[in-house]
Amino acid sequence: MSDEIVETVPAALAGERLDRIVALLLDVSRSVATAVIDAGGAIVDGETQPSGKIRLAEGQVVIVDPDAVPVDEPPQPDAAVEFGVVHEDDAIVVIDKPAGLVVHPGAGNDTGTLVNGLLARYPEIIDVGERIRPGIVHRLDAGSSGLLVVARTQDAADALIEQFVDHSATRAYLALVWGHPDAPHGVIDAPIGRSRRDPLRMAVVADGRWARTEYRVLERFDSPAELALLECRLETGRTHQIRVHLSSINHPLVGDPTYGQRRPKLQVERPFLHAAELSFVHHATRERVTYRSELAPDLADRLGTLRRVGPDA
Repeated sequence: MSDEIVETVPAALAGERLDRIVALLLDVSRSVATAVIDAGGAIVDGETQPSGKIRLAEGQVVIVDPDAVPVDEPPQPDAAVEFGVVHEDDAIVVIDKPAGLVVHPGAGNDTGTLVNGLLARYPEIIDVGERIRPGIVHRLDAGSSGLLVVARTQDAADALIEQFVDHSATRAYLALVWGHPDAPHGVIDAPIGRSRRDPLRMAVVADGRWARTEYRVLERFDSPAELALLECRLETGRTHQIRVHLSSINHPLVGDPTYGQRRPKLQVERPFLHAAELSFVHHATRERVTYRSELAPDLADRLGTLRRVGPDA
């Protein structure tokens, strides 16, 4: 389930060492990048590279596995990690994740993750899925809040992963964006990959992976600026998909430090994005279930200060 990073070395990085390029792609220190490479997590032109000292040329293809950092011990339980639980049964747990909480250990995040907290409450997940992220079957950015389903059994994990791969599991997000979209409903169908100008960012690129986001305008605001609250539904699950797609149509998320086009934060200290709905077929009952989460308090408080134009039909 690893979300590998694939990057063609741009002219700006030609001649740089592999360890520096891996550090840039993962936004980690050189020492962590070296650990990733030592663990076999860096492939150049189809071959795993054992050393970060080699220098790369423009056009070479680098594949990096951000979860390749060697771990001597599996993640440890940490009861101090706080998160909400929307539903739990013998097969699954549906989490309401607070913003700022990293989902699982990885490069630069060894402890204090959601997985550490989950192990304190549900120790049986240690044997479910991958060693470094037991129970985890899909992703939610650290800066985003909202719903995430966790598997408590391997059968549940296999069934859920299949649904996220074939897109039968659906997700809806609430997003506050700059400007008023021309149409009350739209679809953004544009491939996403690493930015050629800045390898630390994702972008709409011709040779990227297929990505599709559907949006619907829920409300429009005219003060303190022209803003709109959208419901966004994902047909794919690319890295930073909603943030990249909305920025590509010139309606970036409020509070987004990476894709916000340098617009003011409007007192929002993170991307205004909340995973509000999650729907899938439950492994045990074979019935489709849908879970919902109210907008996170920090986002709801800010939304309450905006002057509404009126709901969209």
